[in-house]
Amino acid sequence: MKDKNTNGSKTENAKQDALAYNKSDGTDKFMTTDQGLKINDDNNSLKAGDRGPSLLEDFILREKITHFDHERIPERIVHARGSAAHGYFQPNAAAAKYSKAGFLQDPNSTTPVFVRFSTVAGFRGSTDMARDVRGFAVKFYTQEGNFDLVGNNIPIFFIQDPAKFPDLVHAVKPEPHHEMPQAASAHDTFWDFISLMPESMHMIMWAMSDRAIPRSYRMMEGFGVHTFRFINENNESNFVKFHWKPKLGTHAVVWDEAVKISGNDPDFHRRDLWEAIDGGSFPEWELGVQIIPEADEHKFDFDLLDPTKIVPEELVPVTIIGKMVLNRNPDNFFAETEQVAFHPGHVVPGIDFTNDPLLQGRLFSYTDTQLSRLGSPNFHEIPINRPIAPMHNNQRDGHMRQEINVGRVSYHPNSLGGGCPYQAKIAEGGFASFNERIDAKKVRERSDSFADHFSQAKLFYESQTKVEQDHIINALRFELSKVEVPAIRERMLGLLSQVDKTLAQSVAFVLGIPVPKSPEKPMNHGVGADDEGKQEPKPLVKYAQTSDALSMIKNKLNTDTIESRMVAFLCADGVEGASVNNMKSALEKAGATVKIIGTNSTAVKTAEGKELKVDHNLLTVSSVLFDAIFIPAGQQSVNELKEEDKISEFLNDTYKHCKVIGAERDGIDLLNEVDFISTLSEMKLIEHGIIINDEEHNDNFANDFIAAMGQHRFWIREKPLKN
Repeated sequence: MKDKNTNGSKTENAKQDALAYNKSDGTDKFMTTDQGLKINDDNNSLKAGDRGPSLLEDFILREKITHFDHERIPERIVHARGSAAHGYFQPNAAAAKYSKAGFLQDPNSTTPVFVRFSTVAGFRGSTDMARDVRGFAVKFYTQEGNFDLVGNNIPIFFIQDPAKFPDLVHAVKPEPHHEMPQAASAHDTFWDFISLMPESMHMIMWAMSDRAIPRSYRMMEGFGVHTFRFINENNESNFVKFHWKPKLGTHAVVWDEAVKISGNDPDFHRRDLWEAIDGGSFPEWELGVQIIPEADEHKFDFDLLDPTKIVPEELVPVTIIGKMVLNRNPDNFFAETEQVAFHPGHVVPGIDFTNDPLLQGRLFSYTDTQLSRLGSPNFHEIPINRPIAPMHNNQRDGHMRQEINVGRVSYHPNSLGGGCPYQAKIAEGGFASFNERIDAKKVRERSDSFADHFSQAKLFYESQTKVEQDHIINALRFELSKVEVPAIRERMLGLLSQVDKTLAQSVAFVLGIPVPKSPEKPMNHGVGADDEGKQEPKPLVKYAQTSDALSMIKNKLNTDTIESRMVAFLCADGVEGASVNNMKSALEKAGATVKIIGTNSTAVKTAEGKELKVDHNLLTVSSVLFDAIFIPAGQQSVNELKEEDKISEFLNDTYKHCKVIGAERDGIDLLNEVDFISTLSEMKLIEHGIIINDEEHNDNFANDFIAAMGQHRFWIREKPLKN
């Protein structure tokens, strides 16, 4: 096992060293008040006699209760449900020629990071498994100040202009008259908004795909969403798109799994991240960039500043410029994960903004929301937000100020303080915005280059495998079936027909209504009162090819690794110890994690008379929490498992969700008890990911099981859609 919760170099530890000042451990210490006064009795309030009234002078009680009364802070309006971890970033040599950012220069250096993953729409207590965009925010604690790369696991967004962001969020949040549904977009207000905003159609394809129900935070891509700038030492500017590429590939759960996981373990993603790091399976991503020279700004069929568009990787390849490893869990969820404040406006020299209108709106909004949520302009002093770079300025005072500024000068220019703190020249690391020429009139308009709303939606859909397309269709069927107003469904079918007619017809089949001959006009209602008919979607641009990078299944990131995958071993008294140990040893050597599922909560006795510790009682878990199932040999064990009511559901769901099932000798008998096995001939078992061994000694069995797990899912099992 790797050494958990360690960094490795002095540079990596810089943030942990800074946090150490604020850490507190009460082990072997006296209990005190917040003022350091030792407490003699923490169990009884001060009263006038043992049955008398409490006394106002009980300052110890008042301090304790007051703090408790104010323990909660306003949750984030969006991205409220989150999980986070510490780690480090290490560059390679590829970025230095494009950006002068200090943390990108030296391949031998590392930069501490804190990363928060999140859902968007749900409240803090909502399920991890909602169909939703996932936040992917990275705070780099660089020597030049904090740089926050605040992105998502989807590279685009629903809207083009920040003026529509409150409307989008109001539409997707629980409906205000009854506060339902929680953490779900399957309701009228969301689809009413979307059906009137065709600019959202590209994002809808992503949100209805399996990208919105990832298997793990560790198995999803991250994106900067917007187009940024890199500035090099020669003050040369290039446009840049940020990509996080996961080491473990891109994987998802199926919708039926997501629904059942929410019931079994609503903290599924949070637990997965915590346990992976705690067990030494440190999540890792490569940081990639798409570099677009300024001269190529207008060479594409889409606008680089449009946040609803990607730059296909086939047009501009992704260049890897470093890696990120998460290797330390937070010490305190509230102090770190909850109080961390990200801001896309936190940049360092070498990184700058573009005129992407949505990005420009975020630059204003994030400061505003942190002031509301964290209650003070001093939120940067909270330990998790504090940079490791020194801070010196003339900002003073304010609610909960912690910094003790010395001296009499708090203004610039000054002579009494010797002109300090000094301004830094650009050559000394001072930040200067890129000198971009702007010559324009004040308008409330949208560029005509933003008016293509369907081409990339079509590109995304056509780039998916048939399996993934079916999942998009089923997602739209589910969501729109929850919509109560027929007119909204019809409008959506009209928009979907502009993406793909077969897609629209497949969704319409379940809704029980025909696809409109043409979309409702005007299609675009996101215009000014005097602009009706403007910004109607442009005709489709037909891309020369599809993009494998848009598919999770065809994505070149995917390998046959089973590292950190969870395998359930179904065991009862009489299980054969050698069968368990041989498979367990092989799986753990390949990086997987084995969990013994027993018929009790403590231990089962092997056929050899030894005790085998149980990780989970069969009654408390479901197959949806695991990536594969193995049934070891042992006739007594198998006979006992046959008597368990839950076994049939456990195995049938595993098959239904296209996961690997393995069984050895007596364990094969258990398979004969379930429905799916009767439909398969012996020749088709391996094709369907059913790996069996009826021999006493078979050295290839474990390897065959691992190889099958390396295929991740056996989609041949999925039933074709009814159309």
